[in-house]
Amino acid sequence: MTNLLHRRCQALEGGKPMNDDQIHAHLNEVNGWHLNNGAIEKTFNFKNYYETIAFVNALAWVCHTEDHHPDLAVSYNRCVVRFNTHSVGGISINDFICAAKVNALVAFVA
Repeated sequence: MTNLLHRRCQALEGGKPMNDDQIHAHLNEVNGWHLNNGAIEKTFNFKNYYETIAFVNALAWVCHTEDHHPDLAVSYNRCVVRFNTHSVGGISINDFICAAKVNALVAFVA
């Protein structure tokens, strides 16, 4: 498999989404992420609202640098992060690159 953490997101306009085999193979590379309704998703839990928002702000910076942005559901001590690629109408390698970087972000501060 590829080292997702060291890759960069690329423009994929007009590209095709990953097939189920590709998705499941890449899910093995990003601990804790799962397929949910056309996206890859992971729930991150924190001690309090401050830690949750600090995570959201750090996540926003990482995703901004990759120009690939997730859907977020933020609450007091939890954030659900969902990636899919609208330009391909499904899941792409960009989703897994960002998932790996988000995992590394959490591992760094934990």
